[in-house]
Amino acid sequence: MTGTPDKTLLDHLKRRIALDGPITIADFMNEALAHPEHGYYRKQDPFGRKGDFITAPEISQMFGELIGLWAAVTWQQMGSPRKVNLVELGPGRGTLMADALRAVRNVPGLSDALTVRFVETSPVLRTHQQTAIMPYGIPATWHEAFDEIPAGGNSPMIVIGNEFFDALPIRQFERASHGWSERLVGVDANTGELGFVRGAETPVTDALVPATLRGTAKSGDIFESCPAAIAIADQVARRLNEVGGAALFIDYGHPHSAFGDTLQALKDHKYHPILEQPGDADLTAHVDFAAIGRAMLEADARIGAVLTQGTFLRMLGIEQRAELLKENADDAQAGSIDAALARLIDADQMGTLFKVLIGYGRETAPPPCVSGAEG
Repeated sequence: MTGTPDKTLLDHLKRRIALDGPITIADFMNEALAHPEHGYYRKQDPFGRKGDFITAPEISQMFGELIGLWAAVTWQQMGSPRKVNLVELGPGRGTLMADALRAVRNVPGLSDALTVRFVETSPVLRTHQQTAIMPYGIPATWHEAFDEIPAGGNSPMIVIGNEFFDALPIRQFERASHGWSERLVGVDANTGELGFVRGAETPVTDALVPATLRGTAKSGDIFESCPAAIAIADQVARRLNEVGGAALFIDYGHPHSAFGDTLQALKDHKYHPILEQPGDADLTAHVDFAAIGRAMLEADARIGAVLTQGTFLRMLGIEQRAELLKENADDAQAGSIDAALARLIDADQMGTLFKVLIGYGRETAPPPCVSGAEG
């Protein structure tokens, strides 16, 4: 259905539904975010105060610096290999990577070992990323998908994914009185507008709704499944087992699989009706970290316990880094540093809502901040 003459994505979606019937929420999200012409991430830069949302790297340089140092220590614990791929999934404007590279540029041997690999589909954002890291002289390549990264040379890999999984397309399954039905997007016969509809009753598997939850479901309960996230977690785990290395995933979500409708749209830093103006608002859902972890374990990789972002950043020394930055700051700058620190680690801001999962290859030593390791 690509390359159509439709003037808007809404026209395209209505025509698709008219021809094929209601579509899954995953299909709706994929069209809204990644349509070649009208997709949200294909046509604009959504980050920052002038965009629709602000991510942690845009809040403070401390975030990317500490992740860079985490990657550097991980590399050292692997024996400081001569070559290592530093991969970022969904790297935004490249702010995190730029801060990370600046923080580690004096680590002996690391700059010569690094190749940066960005997994990014947006032409607009690729340009920002290239500009952001240019001052550090580190070779970089871009890939449409993680599985397109070549395995040549068996170079170990360090993978970073900050607010990556939350934008991947999800499916929703609703418990009805007699069974489970997939929640779909259709066109309301009366208004002609997009609306949610319930599909036919469908058998479910553990990949869609875990058996441990199915037995506790009540009528109306909704379970969200993200096949794309599971597939990528599996790919990352298998690659880490092949070449060695670690992965760091940071996102908002829940540490245990649970019922709930978390799908939301954001536009101009405010909540936006999910089905209105598709392609002009960001769409996200909370990440099921338990499902990500299960996928990595099933691929025979190792994982640490899920941490909150506040705990993780404190373990890396963010409070000490803030004090160091304030030594050369005026009062206004010091106030901004304190505000950014609070936003990143306080429980009533990003500190608890955002979670951290670290995975690593079965032959790789546990990276920094791994506790309660499984596998």
